[in-house]
Amino acid sequence: MKTITKDQSVYSLSPSQAVVTTISPGEIVRVETFDCFSATIASEQDLLIDLDFERVNPATGPLFIDGAEPGDVLEVEILRIDLADQAIMVVAEGEGFLGNSVKQTETRLFPVFEDHIELFSQKIPLSKMIGVIGTAPAEGDIPTGTPGEHGGNMDCLLIKEGASLFLPVAHPGALLSLGDLHAAMGDGEVSVSGAEVSGTVELRVKVLKDSPWPTPMVQTKDTIATIHSAETMEAAGQGALHKLIDLMVDQTPLSFNEAYMLLSAAGTLAVCQVVDPLVTMRMELPRTIWDGLKKTNPRDI
Repeated sequence: MKTITKDQSVYSLSPSQAVVTTISPGEIVRVETFDCFSATIASEQDLLIDLDFERVNPATGPLFIDGAEPGDVLEVEILRIDLADQAIMVVAEGEGFLGNSVKQTETRLFPVFEDHIELFSQKIPLSKMIGVIGTAPAEGDIPTGTPGEHGGNMDCLLIKEGASLFLPVAHPGALLSLGDLHAAMGDGEVSVSGAEVSGTVELRVKVLKDSPWPTPMVQTKDTIATIHSAETMEAAGQGALHKLIDLMVDQTPLSFNEAYMLLSAAGTLAVCQVVDPLVTMRMELPRTIWDGLKKTNPRDI
């Protein structure tokens, strides 16, 4: 199995970045990642306000996916996530959802155990996930800290072990990069950080031709969810909702109104994060309902 080391990382997703390796569809690779602070926080005396913000949110890559062409969809299967034994959280004046209410900048380090983290004497269940993962745009540079249609810093709790993430291919080879692992994070990531941690990810990538999947989109054993980022929660939520309704109209017998009503009855509109340059929301539907709808439609995806 190939291992891509964390020293091969970037701070923007761009077609101009030098490729670190080429992988074949179906090949399993191991990707090492720094924590989102590029390993610059070693003690609780190291504060967010003192960091070089141009070295925040490193993403290992880019990986060139053989056969991926513009218009294709990349399916990234997240097979395994292994974490380091220490996580970091920060609070800083002017940062986070209540940044103007923060009066003191602080950093906290705490242990990561096999099934939980310990934070303020509380055991928080381990919830391993990937905060930053995306493909390169057709042209230009997108900072790794910015989410969008390419993926990026979506901070979606569903991008975890066992999930499949669907991303667009805008440039030959897709140029996939990832990083920003979390040991735990609540929906919203309200204070500006989750339990930030370094680690490794094992993944397998497929190239889908003529795929109807909207992007970004994530599928777990329990849920499918469309993801959208925008300047406001309202716009991000509407975008995520439109993507899932459009998929349901295209792939099931339901009309727009019927899909809209079904999502109002059984779907969940959820916040991914509210602290990045754009807000990210997701629209969820239980797999049991999606699979039931698909049985009535002959087209399989």
